[in-house]
Amino acid sequence: MHDDAIPARVLATPLAEDWIARLTAIHGPLMFHQSGGCCDGSSPMCYPRGEFRTGASDLLLGTIAGDVPVFIGADQYAYWSHTQIVIDVIPGRGSGFSLESTEGIRFLTRSRVFTDEEHQRLLAHAPATGAS
Repeated sequence: MHDDAIPARVLATPLAEDWIARLTAIHGPLMFHQSGGCCDGSSPMCYPRGEFRTGASDLLLGTIAGDVPVFIGADQYAYWSHTQIVIDVIPGRGSGFSLESTEGIRFLTRSRVFTDEEHQRLLAHAPATGAS
């Protein structure tokens, strides 16, 4: 990364990218939403693109696995804005609403704290809203 480059707000691990490709082959274009809440609501949820309606209270963190958009609720973004979100996969059962739920895996959010310099660069580039 160049010293003045804007760091990605969201990334996916290679294993997550493999699963996204598999799910895309079955379901077509995908999207993720990282909402707040307890239990499954705190996991990244994978949907067919457009099936989950985003609005002004959802922020676009970026795209992963090529062109898969990842949104986050504004309230959650307030807590996560200082971190780079990393979508990963672990064995287990995902939420009944998330597309991976029947595959024996679940998507998981990991994070890396931005450096002070990265965070300062990001402050000048607010994410777009889901309404855009």
